[in-house]
Amino acid sequence: MSNINHGSALDGRVFWPSIAVILGVTIPLALFPESGNLIIKQLFSFATGNFGWLYLFAGLGSVVFLLWLALGRYGNVRLGRADDLPEFSYFSWVAMIFCGGIGIAIANWAWVEPIYYFDGPPRGLAAHSKDAAEWALAYGQFHWGLTPWAFYCLPAIPIAYSMYVRRQPGVRLSVAARGLLGDKANGWLGILLDTVVVFGIVGGVGTSLGLAVPLVSTLASDVLGLQPSFAFDMLILGLWTALFGMSVWFGLSKGIKILSDINVYLAVLLLLFVLAIGPTLFIINGWSNSVGLMINNFVQMSLWTDPIAKGSFPQDWTIFYWAWWIAYAPMMGLFVARISRGRTIRELVFAELIWGSLGCWVFFAVWGGYALDLQLSGVLDVSAILNQQGIPAAVLAILKTMPMANLVIITFVLLCFIFLATTLDSAAYVLASVTSRELSGYEEPRRWIRITWALLLAVVGIGLIKVGGLKAVQTSTIVVALPLIPVLGILAWSLLRMLEQDFGKRLGSPMLTVDGAAPSSQAAVESPDYVYGAAPNPAAPISSNQ
Repeated sequence: MSNINHGSALDGRVFWPSIAVILGVTIPLALFPESGNLIIKQLFSFATGNFGWLYLFAGLGSVVFLLWLALGRYGNVRLGRADDLPEFSYFSWVAMIFCGGIGIAIANWAWVEPIYYFDGPPRGLAAHSKDAAEWALAYGQFHWGLTPWAFYCLPAIPIAYSMYVRRQPGVRLSVAARGLLGDKANGWLGILLDTVVVFGIVGGVGTSLGLAVPLVSTLASDVLGLQPSFAFDMLILGLWTALFGMSVWFGLSKGIKILSDINVYLAVLLLLFVLAIGPTLFIINGWSNSVGLMINNFVQMSLWTDPIAKGSFPQDWTIFYWAWWIAYAPMMGLFVARISRGRTIRELVFAELIWGSLGCWVFFAVWGGYALDLQLSGVLDVSAILNQQGIPAAVLAILKTMPMANLVIITFVLLCFIFLATTLDSAAYVLASVTSRELSGYEEPRRWIRITWALLLAVVGIGLIKVGGLKAVQTSTIVVALPLIPVLGILAWSLLRMLEQDFGKRLGSPMLTVDGAAPSSQAAVESPDYVYGAAPNPAAPISSNQ
């Protein structure tokens, strides 16, 4: 394993256009939120209304492609050379993948999303019926399961392959697309692609802050006996900025990794507590039933557009979610690629699709099952609180039904802090990597670039919360997902071309690695510098500057 050095200087070709796009979109939306919202909503309606089927086929296609890749002849290909060992333990690696990908969103939605489905069920079911309750849990598992993690995983593999097998400089989507785009990836097309990625990350993170700050502010002010206010919101945001700023300053091993590990332990503790004090048997049975429903109807749920009844459920939920996951996919692809050196393609696919999905399923089974039981038993009308007062008030009311409610709320607030911090530090790290010049997978972006992006994310979040332009930025970020669908196809095609060039038909070894300079053509595969199926050699030196 090589030492990680601090990388190269800022790349103005990507940084300044990205800043211009961010300011060019956010400032008008902040100054003219009503008209901006109207335009963005129209664009979103056009994208989801006319191309909803494309989002759905992209989702199912991503799952099928990744399973074929992992279980097929390329599954044993190592994302690295023969002497590249994994940089992190398996637990820490999976923890960083999960926490970076989910963030605080699951702390919001796991409690209340089944209630939304219970109120407005799919498939023409009657609201608040027994069938609506069953499908409420199943759709939560579906929307946070295999397909979202497939969207996250698909770009990670070609990016990691270009970084650690081909040793191509630059932690960017444009670099991973070189297998198909060739030299065009170095020109304006590559800069455009990377700029769109940066905008999507900033918009997505800004939205996460917009969801997180009201939730944590509501919970913390209740515990402290304070009235929610903008000043208190800014205090919360300031503490968050300090936390993820320190994390991104210390880097992967000493910052992001440690925060992710703590996050997982705290989440497991709170999940076990709710499972123990709640309706344990109902939660377990509900999980079993919902997973069965989802698996049995997975293809139909993946492609359902409701063309006859013309209901809005697929557009409001499934297509919206798929667009949201796609918008986040480049960030997650870049981050996961960076931390996956030394893993095989099969390991990476299974880590995201199996462990990522399982983690989300547990949250929805335990927290969603607990909330649904409160609704069904009549102990708490979660639906009424949700519709009248919003998500933060509903989550607070749910937590107050538990023993030692104040302690539970404090623990949950701490979990929210760490959850979002792991997403924000991952985002700042990726943004710093994308805007660094020819950064290798063996280097970390310079600290001042990481901190610059951490502060910019906080400033964007403050501005949007203050002026109310958050929803428009969220929606515009999701609109960006439409042109990213063909980008996912380009990345998959590029990966297959690189694999075919590097390995051809020489497959079947327990571990497939490539040594030497990356081939520029099929002829280069015959070079004696290439070693197929070589055993790892930890003693072999690697230059950290390659």
